Parts: sequence; structure tokens; C-alpha cells
Amino acid sequence: MRCGQETRVIPRLLQLRFHWLKSEKESLRLEEAGITKAVLDSAIAAFTLEIIVKHGEPAPRLCNKDPLTIKMGTYVVDLFPNAKFIFMVRDGRATAHSIITRKVTITGFDLSSYRQCLKKWNSAVEAMNNQCKELGPNRCLKVPYEQLVLHPRKWMERVLKFLDIPWNESVLHHHEFINNGVSLSKVERSSDQVIKPVNLEALTKWVGAIPDDVVKDMADIAPMLSVLGYDPYANPPNYGKPDEVVAINTKNIQKHKGDWDKKAKELFSNRWEEGGGGDTALDKEPSDSPNNTT
Repeated sequence: MRCGQETRVIPRLLQLRFHWLKSEKESLRLEEAGITKAVLDSAIAAFTLEIIVKHGEPAPRLCNKDPLTIKMGTYVVDLFPNAKFIFMVRDGRATAHSIITRKVTITGFDLSSYRQCLKKWNSAVEAMNNQCKELGPNRCLKVPYEQLVLHPRKWMERVLKFLDIPWNESVLHHHEFINNGVSLSKVERSSDQVIKPVNLEALTKWVGAIPDDVVKDMADIAPMLSVLGYDPYANPPNYGKPDEVVAINTKNIQKHKGDWDKKAKELFSNRWEEGGGGDTALDKEPSDSPNNTT
């Protein structure tokens, strides 16, 4: 199976379609031009498939890892009836901290405000979660990021079973296939983490970094934390005990931190400076039911 880098263009096109059909005036203009919903859907499906197929190496199974695609999941299933979704959820406090400290530029996100970023996260994840529920358990598997990190074998077994893919030990050693079957974008901010074995480094970096007033109001600012099973008042949180191999990986990475930092800098730093963090448009809010175009 091949996923490749985030395409960025697929969720933007899906959002465009939503906005075109949401406007009664624009819908009428399209109809008068002979661009019916069926024509538009056929064109979007062809474009999406072409991007997914051509932006990486051939493979028996193909996937798209643009996070925002799931916000229009029920529509995507209309285009691709056999599609399945992995909905990766993460503690919103960690997400906000990562966005702010890594300076990931996202339209509408104020990188100087944890409160505002958490509100934006809450809105986006609520829409994604609603789509996953509407798709149902046979089409959408919710995977908690923290549990995947703590127990990679257990959760990868679930993921592969959900996708009807036979078990393969290589999924537990992704770092050994970087640039040899696994391609990373030099401008995606998370790439410096992906080059490492699964480890605990990123789980609690946010603890102690969020302002006290935001911590106090956390349950009101980001109610989706509780919906997704996180304790909004736990600082630090108790995500659970890691598998032994993950604990060993973490110790080894900490022991050789300088080497890993050097490797990441050699691979990515220049391109980050040139390309920035990217604009993923998380603030764009397509309908929770994208098939409803009225």
C-alpha cells in the first residue's frame, strides 16, 4: 500500500465543490452551462484519482493522507464506493502546541494564542468526528494517536484487519524504509518525527506550555477533548503504559538526541526555511453533511 505525501489539492477541490453547490446562484449558473452535479462529480472523481495514482509509485492499494479529506467523507464515498477512512485523533492540546511551536501556518489560526488554536481545532475535529460516525464502523476506523504510539502492534493489527490487508512486520519498522519505499515531504513539519522509530517524545511536550487561564477553561474551550475520551483537566495526562519496545526506542533516541537532530536538520531544515509550514486551511468549514448542498 502506498500513501505518499499530503497532496493539499484534493481537500481544496472538495471544498470548492461544496461551496459551488451551496450557492443557489452558482448552482444555477453551472446547470445552465451544462455542468450538472453528475458531470461535476465525475470530473472531481477523475481528478482525485489521477492525483492519488500519479503523485507516487504504483502500488496494489492506494491511499490519500490529506487530513481534511474526511471532513467530506460521505461525499468521497459517493465518488469511491469502496473507500475506507482511518480517522486519527490526537489530544487537541498536543495538536495546538505542535502547531504553535513548529510555526505551522494555517489560515485562520493565531499562532500566538493557545485559546484560539484550540477553538479552531475543536471545530475542525467535531466536523471530522461527525463524518466518521455517519460513515459507520465498516468505513471509518477511529485510531487514537496516543494509543497507536503506546501499543503500535495492537493498533496496526486493527488497522490492517480493517483494511483487509495481511499482517506484515514491516509496518512496525517504518523508519527503516525512509526513501526506500516510504517518501517524505521535505516541507511537512512532522517529517522530522517520522524518520525515528515509534517513541514517546511527542506525547506530553505540551504539558506546562499552555497558559493557566486556558488550562482552567479547557473543558469549555475544547469540549471535543471529552468527546474523544481525553480528560481536559489532566496535566499531565495518563495515556497509559507503553509497550517495552516503545520505551526502549524512546531511551535510545534520547541517548542519541544529537545524532537524530543532525539527521533531521540535514534532511529538512533548508526546505522548511524555503517553504514554511504550509497552509492546510483547517479553518474552512464544509458542512458536516457535504451531500446536503441546499
